[in-house]
Amino acid sequence: MTNQNEKKWLRLSDVSLILGVHSSTVRSWADQGVLPVYRTEGGHRRFLENEIDLWVQTSREKREGKPEYALRDVLTRIRFRIGEKQLESEKWYQKLDNDARQKYGMSGKSLMQSLISYLSAEGEEDAIAEARSLGYEYASRGRRYGLSLIDATCAFLFFRNVLLDAMIAVYLDARVSDAETWGDMLSRIHAFTDQTMLSLMETYQAFEKSKG
Repeated sequence: MTNQNEKKWLRLSDVSLILGVHSSTVRSWADQGVLPVYRTEGGHRRFLENEIDLWVQTSREKREGKPEYALRDVLTRIRFRIGEKQLESEKWYQKLDNDARQKYGMSGKSLMQSLISYLSAEGEEDAIAEARSLGYEYASRGRRYGLSLIDATCAFLFFRNVLLDAMIAVYLDARVSDAETWGDMLSRIHAFTDQTMLSLMETYQAFEKSKG
């Protein structure tokens, strides 16, 4: 290692060897903000050795901690970085104007934040109330922008699946051996999002009955 006054720069391949992952994984982590990275004038990625050492140490501590904290950290870090192309392939998204698309992005963040709070709390009744409130929000927003029940449900499922994918990524990255705890967390995520989806459907149904 170098002394504190000397900076040692690492290439992408160097970091790949240190972390024991493929170079494409390092590139992805750097671009997502997971790893601290710098760009040369030529656009090449460069890493500081002491920052990578610190990242490795911090990651190891997280792996030894509780899964819910690792999940919260990664979900917060991701912030629903969903590519525009991925969204544009969704039929429900194609029906929205720019204002509606921004509002749906806010709904995705609300779902993430509420779920994180739910996983960290013990009050099941309050959590269910929050889940159902989110369902009402999704339904009201969907109807406001002319989405059918199926479209609004697809929109919700899109964001829910992003959350589930994030959880799987955390599980694999953290390498937590307590599978029972992770299984319980997955069940709680499903319980929360199921209530949200049911509330969405019930709200749509209530709106339809009120029209009749």
